[in-house]
Amino acid sequence: MYYSPYPPCMYRMAPIPSYIRILHASPDTPAVDVYASGNLIAQNLTYKNFTPYLPLTPGRYSILIYPAGTKVTPLINTSLDVMPDSNYTIAATGMRRDIKALIVPDTALPLPANRSQIKFVHLSPNSPMVDLVTSDGTILFRNIEFKEISNNLIINPSRYTIQARVAGTTQVILTVPNVVIQGNRYYTIYAVGLADQNPPLQMLIALDKASY
Repeated sequence: MYYSPYPPCMYRMAPIPSYIRILHASPDTPAVDVYASGNLIAQNLTYKNFTPYLPLTPGRYSILIYPAGTKVTPLINTSLDVMPDSNYTIAATGMRRDIKALIVPDTALPLPANRSQIKFVHLSPNSPMVDLVTSDGTILFRNIEFKEISNNLIINPSRYTIQARVAGTTQVILTVPNVVIQGNRYYTIYAVGLADQNPPLQMLIALDKASY
């Protein structure tokens, strides 16, 4: 019989950590503090800003988002089931009166050599359903409405001009030139802000965790 002086638990592999980041995408909400199961993970996070990716052990977490410097009445009270070896972005979105958390799984498809993955998340509360289109007319994503997450799309690395158009039309509501997509990278494009109001509609081009 094989004998080991060490208890069986010492041979168990540590769980692979997962990662989350927080995006403040609520255009009229001041800076916020974010707690995960009672632990402060983001402090004084302002509109349009992301936290770095933060490691979490898989499990269920309560996510509370408060106005910065307070801890009385949360703006957002939600939960997140963190799966092993997974990455997430938690976006605080909507106007302050009805702010909500949107959980964005940062999933990563296997990439062919020197290709890239993109997805699109619509976080502009007053913007219509949109198509995301390149300047040569190639439709990347169709009919994406507020708080909707597109499928993942594998594309060639290049420098793009990207337009958001009212879905099913040629009416452009936002043009973003010089969007550099590098090979072997994973990106999420977030539409934030307000159409024809302030803060204005714009796109945030975020590099996802699988890229590094």
